[in-house]
Amino acid sequence: MASPVDFKTYVDQACRAAEEFANIYYETMDKRRRVLTRLYTEDAALVWNGNAVSGQEALAKFFEMLPSSEFQVTTFDCQPVHEQATQNQTTVLVVTCGTVKFDGNKQQYFNQNFLLTAQTTNNNTVWKIMSDCFRFQEWPS
Repeated sequence: MASPVDFKTYVDQACRAAEEFANIYYETMDKRRRVLTRLYTEDAALVWNGNAVSGQEALAKFFEMLPSSEFQVTTFDCQPVHEQATQNQTTVLVVTCGTVKFDGNKQQYFNQNFLLTAQTTNNNTVWKIMSDCFRFQEWPS
């Protein structure tokens, strides 16, 4: 078990990664969607309102189908995932909430959960999405 100091370091790292990631992800989704799949691992999985999509090619086709969007993240939270659960892979859970307006549709609330994994190449660490779960939030009026 990691000491409390080590755990705090992991939490701080997770928070920095989550904020940076959320900014990059939603800006890319809204403005540069054709490169969005670069944020995903090769075998990433997406569940979008119950519809499962996996693999880079299928993700690219799926994102291409979506109308243009305007995302506004109102809150996000994050936590490191215990290494025993991820085969010693540095992994962070990121949860975002906010509103989205897809072209031609009314603004809707959403929440989205990401599992990010640290990928290191040439001494440079980048966070990639392993798992992404998006859900519209609808409340009875």
